[in-house]
Amino acid sequence: MKKRRLGNSDLYVTELGLGCMSIGTEEKTAFRIIEAALEEGINYFDTADLYEFGENERLIGKALKEYREQVVIATKVGNRWKDDKTGWTWDPSKDYIKEEVKNSLKRLGTDYIDLYQLHGGTLDDPIEETIEAFEELKAEGIIRYYGISSIRPNVIREYINKSNIVSVMMQYSMLDRRPEEEAMPLLHKHGISVVTRGPLAKGLLSDKLLEKASEKGYLDYSLEELKEILPSLKEKAAGSRSFTEAALQFNLANPAVSSIVAGASSPGQVHRNAEAVRSTPLTEEEMAFIKKITKANVYKDHR
Repeated sequence: MKKRRLGNSDLYVTELGLGCMSIGTEEKTAFRIIEAALEEGINYFDTADLYEFGENERLIGKALKEYREQVVIATKVGNRWKDDKTGWTWDPSKDYIKEEVKNSLKRLGTDYIDLYQLHGGTLDDPIEETIEAFEELKAEGIIRYYGISSIRPNVIREYINKSNIVSVMMQYSMLDRRPEEEAMPLLHKHGISVVTRGPLAKGLLSDKLLEKASEKGYLDYSLEELKEILPSLKEKAAGSRSFTEAALQFNLANPAVSSIVAGASSPGQVHRNAEAVRSTPLTEEEMAFIKKITKANVYKDHR
């Protein structure tokens, strides 16, 4: 599988990464999904301390132990579980980040993290303090690089101006083109990679189409609009490809994107996603059609 450089780092990640949140907690099943990813040549595995109260990190670390030097492990920090596990609070403080990284290292069974990401962020955060925590961890060799997971242009701008992030994870798909307006061009200009999530728009951009549709629609789209747009996209943008192939190729066509982090709940899903990434890129005409009939969504409250 092809690899792309992550920002200005020396990390080269496969065009498809495994989003580990969906692998479950049953060890044998989780390991089979991870093995399928390795079989496909995937080297990028994304988790978070929040997932399954840390159990996800433990499974990832155990499954990848013998491949540690060949893979890129990314995890996240900032969401702090309440003592009773009924929910979590947001804590981007330096003290919490530097303490929580120790727990992630222990669960992952490693002495370093390739990419440590802030799991969100707002302008009300102590951003300089947060950056200081990441920079110190990098200097100590505990993390190799850091990034953020955010869809907020205002927060992204702050980190571009004040930090050495190498990546930003954000939601992006044919039906969610919000990052195209500002975030993606700005990040690309500064040599910072985009890692995308949600490329299938909750299943709407898979061959199941409207089976996954909600009465509420999706983002700016009403259910009636989806009924009109999705069949057209499948017919004229996907063509002989599966709809999943077209959806993933749409993401890879953006020059700011280094990798698509896609979840999988079965080995078969991993194999299908890998096949989609290896398929034929979209033509200029297909890209033009997609952008013609979909909306250039805008962020309404994340400026």
